[in-house]
Amino acid sequence: MTTPRGKVIVNQTITADGYAAGLNQSEERPFGEDGGDGWGNTLHAWMFEAGEENRAEVEQIGAASAVIMGRNMFGPVRGAWDRPWNGWWGDNPPFHAPVFVLTHHARDPQPMEGGTTYHFVTDGIESALAQARAAAGAGDVSIHGGADTINQYLAAGVVDELRLHIVPITFGAGARLFDGVPPLHLEQVWARAASTVLHVTYRVRP
Repeated sequence: MTTPRGKVIVNQTITADGYAAGLNQSEERPFGEDGGDGWGNTLHAWMFEAGEENRAEVEQIGAASAVIMGRNMFGPVRGAWDRPWNGWWGDNPPFHAPVFVLTHHARDPQPMEGGTTYHFVTDGIESALAQARAAAGAGDVSIHGGADTINQYLAAGVVDELRLHIVPITFGAGARLFDGVPPLHLEQVWARAASTVLHVTYRVRP
């Protein structure tokens, strides 16, 4: 009997021209030059300022049984782990699930409050996905970004569903979704327009 397996889902907020972050990302401005104060107050305002309007989408993002993210999304530390850094999200991150962080520098797993444990994967996207699937069981695996990490998984053909939250601004430059990704066959399965964002879900067809 085949064990049920959840979906591999991308969740990503992007601009109308496809950017997940602006230029010049830094510790002070993790989303780069985004027109706000750097903390997503332009690009990610829909998550924090719209109250009940987008609550279902925010809860959906947090419902994954395992999460994958790139080193750049985890934090601004580059190279060897030469100072303590446990993500942007404080002692009780919002994931409440195993999180697999892609990196070139080994580090022991870091348990956090609320059920989140960061696992640092040094042997590539396939290994991270295999570990995330094993941890998720029949649940979904969510690839949270950044854009380069998502693009690698899209190019590898392992993403089942693409959930985009499209904000009506443009950056013109930065970290862009779909860069370097071969043509995809997408089937739109759901869409909802809110006051400051368009939520669209695509099924990635073989």
